[in-house]
Amino acid sequence: MLLAIDAGNTNVVFALVEGRRIRARWRIATDPRRTADEYAVWLNQLLQLEGFDRADVKTVAMATVVPRALHNLQVLSSKYFGTEALIAGRAPLEWGINLDVDEPQSLGADRAVNTIAAHTLHAGDLITIDFGTATTFDVSDYTGAYKGGIIAPGINLSLDALVTAAAKLPRIAIEPPANQGAVIGRNTVDQMQIGIFWGYVAMIEGLVARLKREVGRPVKVLATGGLATLFEPHTDVFDVIEPDLTIQGLAIMCERAHIRT
Repeated sequence: MLLAIDAGNTNVVFALVEGRRIRARWRIATDPRRTADEYAVWLNQLLQLEGFDRADVKTVAMATVVPRALHNLQVLSSKYFGTEALIAGRAPLEWGINLDVDEPQSLGADRAVNTIAAHTLHAGDLITIDFGTATTFDVSDYTGAYKGGIIAPGINLSLDALVTAAAKLPRIAIEPPANQGAVIGRNTVDQMQIGIFWGYVAMIEGLVARLKREVGRPVKVLATGGLATLFEPHTDVFDVIEPDLTIQGLAIMCERAHIRT
């Protein structure tokens, strides 16, 4: 099986994949100081709880936007799984798509992998929204070429900035306001929830509308990342929810490279 690793700024997601089927997934807070040995102790226990063994892993593939975390994850692969980790964007896992932007080398690995997965799973022009530390909007055309996108602060970052900068504002949970039909808050917490939640929904809908106008053709909108399901019931902007797009993309890249997993 394949151990797919998506190392983001907030969490590192590990998933055990058989073919394109995700058999198990786990996440841990991103900490570039975490050693390969620490990862191994944690991961070995979780594998056993799910009825698997380290010997079941034949291939390790990863995408990371945290360069300082890469070395320890590579050591984890070689020391504890007996295989050199495959890195998305490097041979043999080259992108294989046209990165039609001004600075293709600066594109985050997760966004390229998401684009590959999106166009394997869905035809036509696509907008892929990834709700992570940042919320990214990625546009790709019907040929699978990456055309560019948008980077916006994630909703947690927005809330953190508000609470940090305003001394009297409390920290609140990110959730839909209790009275979903009202946008006139009657107390501080309600007003903050309305501003954060409905403000974020308005941003998503507004940016998608502008992107669709600029593309000028019918576009399917995909959402991925941990918070996608939080917003789904409260907007009709998403056509499809793909919760594991980056993990699926790593599996698809291994499949295309004819790598045994």
